[in-house]
Amino acid sequence: MTEVAERDEQAVVRFIERFSSVFTDSGMARMPARVFVTLLVSETGRMTAAELGELLQVSPAAISGAVRYLSQVELIRREREVGSRRDVFQVSDDVWYEAVFHKDQMLDRWSVPLKEGVETLGPDTPAGRRLNETLAFFKFIHSEMPAMLKRWHAYRAETFGS
Repeated sequence: MTEVAERDEQAVVRFIERFSSVFTDSGMARMPARVFVTLLVSETGRMTAAELGELLQVSPAAISGAVRYLSQVELIRREREVGSRRDVFQVSDDVWYEAVFHKDQMLDRWSVPLKEGVETLGPDTPAGRRLNETLAFFKFIHSEMPAMLKRWHAYRAETFGS
């Protein structure tokens, strides 16, 4: 059985702030970034809104908006706590795989309007060529994604044994 090391909660909170700032600098709003990192570093990957609010010292409204955004972009899941009316928010152990998988689906959905844009603007116009190149890039990424994700699972199993 693996022993769990004692956590310095103040150090954890400082890490949450530092790591969430990386997400903020990359374009994610501050509160969703803080909530996401908090879930990511929690032992179970699961917390209630009240637990998140208490740890981050923010209002329930701030947590509500953050988890709504994170759920929409499929970085977390909302589940009902068994025997309770409280929601629990969870980050998957394989969150990055899931995020990439969902982005791949999003790229596929973007292809339809891109094709329409190329037809509307004309494939030989500068704008049409840009859209056509974007479409080609998305198709390329979409075709490469299954093999890449399969390699990730093999690498993950080899590295972490699961």
